[in-house]
Amino acid sequence: MSDVVNIEQAEAWNGPEGAHWARNEGRWNAVNEGFNEPLLEAAAITATHRTLDLGCGSGQTTRLAAVRAPRGSALGLDLSGPMLAEARARAEQDGVTNVSFTRGDAQVYPFEAGAFDAAISRYGVMFFADPVAAFRSVGRALRPGGRLAFVCPADAMLNGWVAALASLRDFLPVGDFGRSGLPGMFSLAAPDHIRDVLAAADFTGITITEAQAYGAWGRGAGGAAEFLLGTGPGRHLMEQADAAARAGARRTLTEHLRDHEAADGTVRLRSTSWLVTADRPGDSSERRRMH
Repeated sequence: MSDVVNIEQAEAWNGPEGAHWARNEGRWNAVNEGFNEPLLEAAAITATHRTLDLGCGSGQTTRLAAVRAPRGSALGLDLSGPMLAEARARAEQDGVTNVSFTRGDAQVYPFEAGAFDAAISRYGVMFFADPVAAFRSVGRALRPGGRLAFVCPADAMLNGWVAALASLRDFLPVGDFGRSGLPGMFSLAAPDHIRDVLAAADFTGITITEAQAYGAWGRGAGGAAEFLLGTGPGRHLMEQADAAARAGARRTLTEHLRDHEAADGTVRLRSTSWLVTADRPGDSSERRRMH
C-alpha cells in the first residue's frame, strides 16, 4: 500500500465502518445506485476508456465503468481493505476481467501521469485531508482533456436519512451533524466551495448540477431503522446515549420511517446530491487524438 496521509479516515475505513460497508455491500448499493447512470453518463466513458474510481468502496461503479469500456480498463482506489476484498470477490463473481483494485490515498498515490481518460466517484471524495492536493493528484493522473465526474451530497436536510436522524434530537446528541463545510460527508455541500477547490487544483470547465434519487433502505420500517442506526453516524450517536434513550430513538426512528414505506414495505428515502464534472486542461487537437 502506498503512503497514507489521511490517517483518521484510513483507521475508520479499516475498522468497524469499513467492515459494516463490506458486510452490507448490497444494501448500500440499493441506497446509492440511483446515481450510477447519471455519474457514468457525465464521465462520458467510451469503449476504450481507462477509468479511475476514487473511493470505490466495494466496487460497483468500478465494475460498471469497466463493462462500459470492454477494450479499456477500470481501477478502483480505496483506503479500506475490507471493502476492497469485497470488490475483488464481486468482480470475480460477475466475470469482469478488465478491472482491478488497490489500496491507497488519492492525495499521495503514485499515479502514472496521464494514465486515465476519466476519474469518477460516487460519494468517495468528501473525506480528503487536503482536497486541493488530492484533486491535483487526480488531475495529474488524467490525460490532457480527461474528465473528472463525481457525486457528493448537497445540503444535509435535503437528504432523507439526515432528516430521519435529526428527528432523534430528544434522545441522541445530534448537535450540528450534517452542517455544510464540516469535515466529512458534507464537506463539499456548498457549490462555491466545490468550484474553489477544483479551480485551485487546476481543473477547468467545472459544472455542478443537482441530482436526486430515492434509495431503498430496507424492507419494513423496523429493519430500516436498525440499518440506519448501525451506520457510522447512527452508531456514533447511539454510543453516546444510555439504554433508555437508545430505546426511545429506535421507537421514534421506526415511526418516522413508516411514513416512507412503499406499498411493498420498502423504505425509500430521497438523496439530493451534486453531480460535478471538470476537465484537465488540454487543447482540442489533444482531445481528438486521445479519443
